Amino acid sequence: MLRLADKWVWDFWLALDGADYHIFYLQAPRSIGDPEQRHWHVSIGHAVSQDLIDWEILPEALKPSLESDRWDNFTTWTGSVIRYGGLWHLFYTASKREEQGHIQRIGLATSRDLIFWEKHPANPLLNADPEWYETFDPDVWHEQAWRDPWVFQDPDGKDFHAFITARTKGGAKDGRGVIAHAHSKDLIEWEVLPPVSESGAYGHMEVPQRLEIDGRTYLLYSVTRQVFSQDRLKRSGQEPLTGMYCMTAGQSLGPFQFATERVLCADAHGSAYAGKLVPVSGGDWYLLFTRMFTPEGQFIGEIGDPMPVTIDSDGQLSLEGTQ
Repeated sequence: MLRLADKWVWDFWLALDGADYHIFYLQAPRSIGDPEQRHWHVSIGHAVSQDLIDWEILPEALKPSLESDRWDNFTTWTGSVIRYGGLWHLFYTASKREEQGHIQRIGLATSRDLIFWEKHPANPLLNADPEWYETFDPDVWHEQAWRDPWVFQDPDGKDFHAFITARTKGGAKDGRGVIAHAHSKDLIEWEVLPPVSESGAYGHMEVPQRLEIDGRTYLLYSVTRQVFSQDRLKRSGQEPLTGMYCMTAGQSLGPFQFATERVLCADAHGSAYAGKLVPVSGGDWYLLFTRMFTPEGQFIGEIGDPMPVTIDSDGQLSLEGTQ
């Protein structure tokens, strides 16, 4: 597993370069004492592996800017990496100290070697559009959710898309969580579009991953039990569980509906979170995820070893050995 003696590790994303799996992850010093404060003492770490088990730690990828009033001078949070035009593009979430981190925006850093990164001079490149999405109102929600961009290219190799953790601007306050959508032709200029998912079930849906397997489109995301809406709880009559969930769609860009939702890995105390499905040679898929909490509520903060995923004849995903 990926465990650092001096740092907690949580949300992560990967880039495959030949036989090397590069992993980028949020990290914070264990010396701060309270793991709940990790979000405000964060940088983006980097490691590489050829088997997803043994990791070589590489230099830190990104950290908050030092200059006052910069858009990313407080936090650098979850993102994704895509290669295009001879460069690696790392999209990441950030916030400003002057705004107490309440407003989230998305920017870009580029690299030729996945080691040395340069932040784009026009950052932030992606902002929440109030036509579709909720902006910061402390009487409604504690933050402006606009984070965790999952950036991918059309199957035809032309345009690009970003799926983003966001909140729609209408409906019950505790059920506005959606996956937002943005479109670009060059990864620099972006058009924000309506959500690709329904609202009503959660306060937010975090760390999305969109992928296609055997002609089916999947949307993975994570939620904590605390963000289940009252409407969702009444309709399901089931105990809310923290972990990773999945929806499917008949088209590449959705829409994704809760009628297709399935639990991939979840429990009452939140042992696993922020998972990513990773392809390996031979066509198999594995799930990597953050090990979050013990049953006693102690924060773990490490990335576990990969777990094999099976896909049944109906396209449903499950971890081997679970139902």
